[in-house]
Amino acid sequence: MRRRPADYRRPVRRRFSYWIWALLGLFSVAGLVLFMVQHNYHEDRVEQPTLEKNARSEHISYKGLNFTEEILSATSLARQLAEQISLAKAYVIIAKEHNNLQLAWEFSSKIRSCQLLLSKAAMREEPITLEEAEPIIKSLSALIFKAQDAHYDVATTIMTMKSHIQALEERAKAATIQSTVFGQLTAEALPKSLHCLNVKLTTDWLRKSSLQELAEEKGNSPRLVDNNLYHFCIFSDNLLAVSVVINSTISNADHPKQLVFHIVTNGINYGAMQAWFLSNDFKGSTIEVQNIEEFSWLNASYAPVMKQLLDADSREYYFKGSEDLEVEPKFRNPKYIYLLNHLRFYIPEIYPQLEKVVFLDDDVVVQKDLTSLFSLDLHGNVNGAVETCLEAFHRYYKYLNFSNTIISSKFDPQACGWAFGMNVFDLIGWRKANVTARYHFWQGQNADQTLWKMGILPAGLLTFYGLTEPLDRRWHVLGLGYDLNIDNRLIETAAVIHFNGNMKPWLKLAIGRYKPLWERYVNQSHPYLQDCVTS
Repeated sequence: MRRRPADYRRPVRRRFSYWIWALLGLFSVAGLVLFMVQHNYHEDRVEQPTLEKNARSEHISYKGLNFTEEILSATSLARQLAEQISLAKAYVIIAKEHNNLQLAWEFSSKIRSCQLLLSKAAMREEPITLEEAEPIIKSLSALIFKAQDAHYDVATTIMTMKSHIQALEERAKAATIQSTVFGQLTAEALPKSLHCLNVKLTTDWLRKSSLQELAEEKGNSPRLVDNNLYHFCIFSDNLLAVSVVINSTISNADHPKQLVFHIVTNGINYGAMQAWFLSNDFKGSTIEVQNIEEFSWLNASYAPVMKQLLDADSREYYFKGSEDLEVEPKFRNPKYIYLLNHLRFYIPEIYPQLEKVVFLDDDVVVQKDLTSLFSLDLHGNVNGAVETCLEAFHRYYKYLNFSNTIISSKFDPQACGWAFGMNVFDLIGWRKANVTARYHFWQGQNADQTLWKMGILPAGLLTFYGLTEPLDRRWHVLGLGYDLNIDNRLIETAAVIHFNGNMKPWLKLAIGRYKPLWERYVNQSHPYLQDCVTS
């Protein structure tokens, strides 16, 4: 069939396509309108709770207010009130000094009102409002103007406050000194129970001739001069403390029978010491007790410290006290010229036949076997000690007066300090180096206390300078008499722990955390000790 020419063909019908596009457009417009309606409705719903929430927030925004920050804020009414209180208190003092008691009473009344308002604001945890603060601020300001009209001007206020500040500083300084003195008295005082124990034991010593005979017999034992044994020396007048040192050393020793303890005490405690150590069992170890008053060679012509004890000025300085607040009480402590404390510098004279000893203070507790100390190589040095210069304040310049040319020309200010309390002394080397003569020289140089102020450690630092061998820190851990924060691991691994400081373990003011370390070596089963503790 033949096709028609193009001009005579029927036109294509496109009406259906137009209707589709029209419908699509209509749906699009309707969808947009619906979206806008829904969006506005959603915003209205969200906005309403938000506004409600904001309203509630405005209501509780001051809940939990930090009142300290509020009173420190430069723009707060609380700060203004606090400053007015300070000024008003100054005027109270000035008014009283000028006998204007009425004005002083008015200021005191307004101060109480201010303090009451601040207290209420702190309790409710909301800032002070202008309506609350304005009447008090105005009335206080009026009173301040009234005070100024009475010639209590700024200059008068400043001078008065300055004098009161100086008086308060003097009172604070006096209180600090008094506290130090009381602390020292507490640390040095013998507890009643220990005094009771000494009395009972001294009575036994005087009544029982058998004890005196036994002491004489043991005093001639060849073990006391046998250099194949391990010798320890302790110089003290504290019976219970020495007992703990010996008990702890023996308890942790592999071979207690090879230990020899040399004790030196004073005449007052000699009988008690003898009675205690003769009547108790110490696992076969040997214990010698000597009386320092029987050392005839220790006299003023030989020992400088004996000269100090006999010198009237020294006795006045150390024993009678002074009202001079410029001198710290710790510098006047009599223990610094206490003869038993200085005996450590005379060990070769006390034990002329011994070659090596370990010196122990009476406030230590031994936790490990110490016999290996005797085989340590001191590399030609005389004193084996643990250094304490992990902190800067334990260097030489902290102990000695380096402004004195005698000190600065001979010693390094940064040299490391070390500790007394657990020391190994090579007595052969000591005698060769004539160490005691060095000690005497420095004690003589410091007769006027210009080289160092207190203690026996500075004398030791000078005497053993260049003659000290540093030991491993674990041999001797210090600070249990004052430091609350010593690492437990350090204490556990220590061979010797030292209760240096005022908080001695036999006192009530001892640090509770460390006290059991000492108490475990107290012979609690002894009847005298039980009687004295309970009486």
